Amino acid sequence: MTDAAAVGATAASKENGDGVRARNLARVLRLVHLGGPQSRAQLTAATGLNRSTIADLVAELVTEGWVVERGPDPAGRVGRPSPVVEASPGTVVIAVNPEVDAVEIAAVDLARTIAVRERVETPSVLDAAAVAALAADVLARWRTGALADARVVAIGVAVPGLVRAADGLVRNAPHLGWTDAPVGALLTDASGLPVAVGNDASLGALAEHLFGAADGADDVVYLNGGPSGIGGGIIVHGAPVGGVGGYAGEFGQNRVGAGSAVLEDEVSRARLLDVLGLASADDATLAEALAAASDDEAVRRETERQRALLAQAIADAVNILNPSVVVLGGFLAQLEELDRDGFAQEVTDAAMTENAEDLRILPASLAADRLLLGAAELAFTSVGVI
Repeated sequence: MTDAAAVGATAASKENGDGVRARNLARVLRLVHLGGPQSRAQLTAATGLNRSTIADLVAELVTEGWVVERGPDPAGRVGRPSPVVEASPGTVVIAVNPEVDAVEIAAVDLARTIAVRERVETPSVLDAAAVAALAADVLARWRTGALADARVVAIGVAVPGLVRAADGLVRNAPHLGWTDAPVGALLTDASGLPVAVGNDASLGALAEHLFGAADGADDVVYLNGGPSGIGGGIIVHGAPVGGVGGYAGEFGQNRVGAGSAVLEDEVSRARLLDVLGLASADDATLAEALAAASDDEAVRRETERQRALLAQAIADAVNILNPSVVVLGGFLAQLEELDRDGFAQEVTDAAMTENAEDLRILPASLAADRLLLGAAELAFTSVGVI
């Protein structure tokens, strides 16, 4: 072998070794992220690596601030106790969810703990530049307060609109009035941090699949109802489906009836607020108002009308995708929960019998955290740690 060939072989070997180590670091960190605190013995068993390698990998993750180690859990096991590895609360990402009436911002660690959150209500819809400036200002304030001792590594943004998968450009967020909005680039300029942008419902689907109502299900349809309308996310064989451009899951734009109306025009949070006589409400307030007005005839007619349209839309998705679980978030979950058994029967009656076998329709269990946790997951993934 020539000297040049030897140098090249050595460099390639080092590069391969570095790549293996990086993958092993990510494997260990993802186990802790998804499964919670793990003993070194559990990590050894889960990865198939030897104990000394796990100890070395954990030591590096501790040094880099991703995890911390603590003493073993209380005695009761045979053999030498093993230290427990858990996500460090000192390393966080920022999750941002702009909506038509507010911008919600949170700091989230790898254990999915929300260290601090803030909902900034806005008198009018903000453009992308204003959202970026607002989020950067909130982060700057937190860095002198709640996050003074934290390491902030990235920002994830969950947008109610079409987001191009290749670069995070918001192609169209109609309710926000954004077209080809580079919110990621604007926020990077304002904060100095890497920023990842995704569709809010797709990120909600990911969060519910990994940590919420659809945990353990590999084929999932998720529909989210918010102030901006209805979005959706799809999980097939355990993997998110974005389509060629990243725009898949826009169930709210499906036509309903014989006219030009789409689903989110007819199954609408705004229509519910109107019939309830409310100018605005968060999810909890809306749920309470619907429960309190259950005997009101106008409210009953409107909720039944919306439920029937929603059931048909879900049945169409069930016929096409044959999921095992449909998860509903936001006001859609509140419509379903007015009569869960009755709604499930409506869906079953409208779908093909075989496709609806063993189908479960569940409310999003992460509640108001679902979009923020989805945005945080995107942020952690974007910097290559999990």
